[in-house]
Amino acid sequence: MDSTLLRHFEAAAEELHFAHAAKRLDIPRSSLLLSIRVLEEELGYPLFDTAATSTTLTPEGEAFLVDAQRQLKAMAASQRANVAAPGGKAKANKGKGRAPAVKGERKPGKRRQSR
Repeated sequence: MDSTLLRHFEAAAEELHFAHAAKRLDIPRSSLLLSIRVLEEELGYPLFDTAATSTTLTPEGEAFLVDAQRQLKAMAASQRANVAAPGGKAKANKGKGRAPAVKGERKPGKRRQSR
């Protein structure tokens, strides 16, 4: 199951208002509705009651919300566990570095060409 679809569903289910959920996720409302529709097609049952005057979850949607929250917490925990420890091998500086060029002076490391 795609974590993006789960996050979109969780936001819509908690807000119970698609426009507010889309604003919270910083995505267009149409993208949120498309994500919900794709998720409903994957699951095979509706998650939101479209016949109601306001946005409400179906009983299947309420049960799926608990499952989605559990899955999102598990995904977040596994991502935190997979983060590499900070630090690592330090890189040594190679070469002399670069000094600022001063007009009229020779470049460091270069010999003047004889004529």
